[in-house]
Amino acid sequence: MILGRTRESWYTHYPLIRHLVALQPTTWFNPGVTPVAQAIGDVGLTAADVADASARLNRFAAYLQRAFPETVANNGIIESDIVPIPHLQHVLSERYDQPLPGAMWLKRDSHLPISGSIKARGGIYEVLKHAEDLALAAELLTLDDDYALLDSDKARAFFGQYKIAVGSTGNLGMSIGIMGAALGFQVTVHMSADARQWKKDTLRCHGVEVIEYASDYSVAVAQGRQQAEADPTCHFVDDENSVNLFLGYSVAAERLKTQLATANITVDAQHPLFVYLPCGVGGAPGGVAFGLKLAFGDAVHCIFAEPTHSPCMLLGVYTGLHDEVSVQDFGIDNVTAADGLAVGRASGFVGKAMQRLLDGFYTVSDDEMYSLLALMERHEGLRLEPSALAGVPGIARVLADQQGYWQRAGLNLQNWAQATHLVWATGGSMVPGEEMDAYLAKGRELLSKG
Repeated sequence: MILGRTRESWYTHYPLIRHLVALQPTTWFNPGVTPVAQAIGDVGLTAADVADASARLNRFAAYLQRAFPETVANNGIIESDIVPIPHLQHVLSERYDQPLPGAMWLKRDSHLPISGSIKARGGIYEVLKHAEDLALAAELLTLDDDYALLDSDKARAFFGQYKIAVGSTGNLGMSIGIMGAALGFQVTVHMSADARQWKKDTLRCHGVEVIEYASDYSVAVAQGRQQAEADPTCHFVDDENSVNLFLGYSVAAERLKTQLATANITVDAQHPLFVYLPCGVGGAPGGVAFGLKLAFGDAVHCIFAEPTHSPCMLLGVYTGLHDEVSVQDFGIDNVTAADGLAVGRASGFVGKAMQRLLDGFYTVSDDEMYSLLALMERHEGLRLEPSALAGVPGIARVLADQQGYWQRAGLNLQNWAQATHLVWATGGSMVPGEEMDAYLAKGRELLSKG
């Protein structure tokens, strides 16, 4: 019995679960997608909230330039570029044996400064928001001050009275740890079993306490939450439910809008934008997707990508049960090379808030991510970690569903010829060379076997 129902009953009511349990690459387009104007209120946040988050990041730009010189080139704004990937697009057309019209681009959050992943958006934002709240309350800072003053022994001594805790599979912990330690906070990162050793080592080099667990992400989060509940000076960064994390990610959309305009890329009903977002617990892709829907309305189509071994968000939205159900309930092991996506139970907040705004979901195998990693390096010269490749197959999954999703979304062949497909690359630039070489070797081996 699973949640009071037999396995066969689940399969009868939710046929796709049979494919998920068999670890088969699966695609599901959401029949509940609703026009943005009708569904955006589900989130409980507004464009004004996103604008407030963006303004806060601007206030901290002077501090970030002082504390992290790698941000100087972009005036203290943590942002990544977009690049076309036409050579990979051509190879994918051959690999998946289907035409792939439109233009394929990559959003390089893999190369964000400070912590080298998409988590540098939400994770760093939440730390900065917490630091600002404390500093303003203590009159260490006013909104009109130059925030560079926070890069001082006085400020670090002040923040040193406080703690931050987070549970993480790796990249969120990196962002929280590096930023929190730089400000002076006492930071503890509770790391799940699948977190990479180099990420733990990097955190410890920054003075962060890392506590390791033999269990998965959910246990690490629960332990972080427990630590914070027992200590009034400790702020818990809740990857499953944090509004601040969500808003930090959402700021990306308006910046992307500017980047697309600069590249002379039109986004409207005749020129749709498809964005493929790797998904773990859901906070990062959910926040980005929320911002995208605010920025582009119904012209943007947001598709989440998950490992075959960790399809928690697909399972949660497909069944409508969200965080009440986990992949482990069905015997799916939640063990994947895509460590940043190794989550068995999705964020209930994101699933419920975004269920009418997310256009589709699909799963991809570890072997395919490794193979795509090698193809990306061979044809575009870009090195990404396995989880960052999850978004690459999305263009083929969408284009293959001419009879279903196309019709519901009002799309046709002319739309596809004018479409932009953006793969959100979530991490990879900080992976040590030796480990990246091992990833590439595995990918090349898989390609050689056909």
